[in-house]
Amino acid sequence: QVQLAESGGGLVQTGGSLRLSCQVSGRDLSMYVMAWVRQAPGKEREFVASIAWSGGLTYYARSVEGRFGISSDNAKNTVHLQMNSLRPEDAALYYCAAGQLRAGAVTSRVSFYDSWGQGTQVTVSS
Repeated sequence: QVQLAESGGGLVQTGGSLRLSCQVSGRDLSMYVMAWVRQAPGKEREFVASIAWSGGLTYYARSVEGRFGISSDNAKNTVHLQMNSLRPEDAALYYCAAGQLRAGAVTSRVSFYDSWGQGTQVTVSS
């Protein structure tokens, strides 16, 4: 397993942008898939986006495609989520998550991820 620490959450107006960051601690990350998962009050955790540490393949939930961008900086062991055109329904606690899969693959299955950060809160005012 790896250790994950999120940062970058905050309060933003509808239509605004935020950039979340996840610092990843661990060795040999080549087999890992990184993801952002969010959870709003009273709701289950929801997949947002994932990226393969090896090769950079990405996958997005339909609700954020075209507005959010996931990226990784392998030299700095960080993963970012650029969130644009934010909507009130995007408000949630955002988690960075990781799991091991074959190199270069991604998955949207939340149950797959077995390492989680503490989360960073995103609030969107209307």
